[in-house]
Amino acid sequence: MTPYHHGNLRNQVLATAAELVAAAGPDALSLRDLARRAGVSHAAPTYHFKDRRGLFTALATQGFDLLAAALSAGEAGGRLDAAAGTYVGFAITHPGYYAVMFRLDLVHDTDAAFRAARRHVFDLLAARIDAGIPPTREAGRAATSEAVWSLVHGIAALTLAEALGTPDPVALARSTALRLVGTYGP
Repeated sequence: MTPYHHGNLRNQVLATAAELVAAAGPDALSLRDLARRAGVSHAAPTYHFKDRRGLFTALATQGFDLLAAALSAGEAGGRLDAAAGTYVGFAITHPGYYAVMFRLDLVHDTDAAFRAARRHVFDLLAARIDAGIPPTREAGRAATSEAVWSLVHGIAALTLAEALGTPDPVALARSTALRLVGTYGP
């Protein structure tokens, strides 16, 4: 394939990077191999992202933006159990993004766009979790919120590592999040 420049180069490189990271992990990614697989010149990724950290920062930022959109859509926009399921479902369907989103050792964590996208997801999650905590659990709200996020993040990570034996990790996240906050309804 002859490398060429096209109008959607940045997104093409990011999509290819997400595929490569999903298949082999972030440590296996090289900018030269990424360029070859994306069908662009070997300098193209460097032009857009400067280095691997810049690429991973852009990939993580895009991942947070995609997760925010999923958490804002439909049922996940207002229900704790749906948001928990959406979070795990996102990790399963977007493993290349998810693999770099929480790896501060891979990204420029001072990047303004990255920080804003990450903060937006955390704010959405906190709002969904907060809304799902019954008034009787008011005293432990902060700890409960962190426990729910840890729970769904753990289910996602264990599922991706193929270490969780459940056939339906999304359903597990939904039901367990509700159990953790002490409610079984919306």
